Amino acid sequence: MNKLYDETDCLPHVEPAFHSITTLNEIRAHEPCRDGWEKLLKHLGKTKADDEPLSLLTILESNGLDDALWCLRANSLERLSRHFQAWCADQVLHHFDAKSPNDTRVRDQIAMLRRDDATQAERAAARAAARDAARDAAGAAAWDAARAAAWDAARDAARDAAWDAARDAAWAAAWDAARDAARDAAGAAAWDAARDAARDAARDAAWAAAWDAARAAAWAAQERQLRLMIGCAP
Repeated sequence: MNKLYDETDCLPHVEPAFHSITTLNEIRAHEPCRDGWEKLLKHLGKTKADDEPLSLLTILESNGLDDALWCLRANSLERLSRHFQAWCADQVLHHFDAKSPNDTRVRDQIAMLRRDDATQAERAAARAAARDAARDAAGAAAWDAARAAAWDAARDAARDAAWDAARDAAWAAAWDAARDAARDAAGAAAWDAARDAARDAARDAAWAAAWDAARAAAWAAQERQLRLMIGCAP
C-alpha cells in the first residue's frame, strides 16, 4: 500500500470529531483474519494483543482501508462507525429517493444513526424500517441478494453508484475510440461488418476499466471521509 498520509497530516490544534482509539485486545475479541492481524502486529513490532491505546489511523496506515473499516466494529469506535455508515448511505440516498420519493424510512434511519442520544430500541426500529423500505424498493429477489450486513450494503451501494457513472463514461469513450479507429482502417464499406466485433471488444475493455476506476474512486472517497472524521487532512 502506498503511503498517503501519516500522523503529521492531522489537523493542528483541532480535536478529532470522533473518538478513534481502540486496543489490540478489543480488535482481537472480534476474531480478525489471520493475515490482517499478523500484518498489524508486525507493523506495531508486537507479538500479541495488549491494552495499549491504538489509533484507527495507525491501522489505516498499516493495513489499508478495508481492515480499518472492519475494525469499526470495536465497541470503542461505535460512534464513529454509526456516523460513517450515515455518510455512506447519504452518498446513495438520491437513488432511493428517485424511486420512492415519498418514503422517508431510509432517510429516517440515516438521521437515527447520527443521533447519539438514541436508544438501542429506537435504532433497531429505524433499522428494521429502513430494511423494509429497501425490500419494498428493490423487490423480493433483489432483497435476497442484498441482505448482507447493513455496513457492507452501504459500502457496496456507494461503489455501485460510482460504477454506474464510470461505466457510462468509459463505455462512451471506448466506443468512440473504437468506432473512429475502425472507420479509418476499414472504410465505410467494412464498417457495418466490423461494428459488432468492435462493440464487443470495446465493451469488455470499457467494463474492466470502468470497474477499476469506480472501485478506486469509491475507496478514495471513503478513505478521505474517514480521515476527516478522525481529524486528519485529506
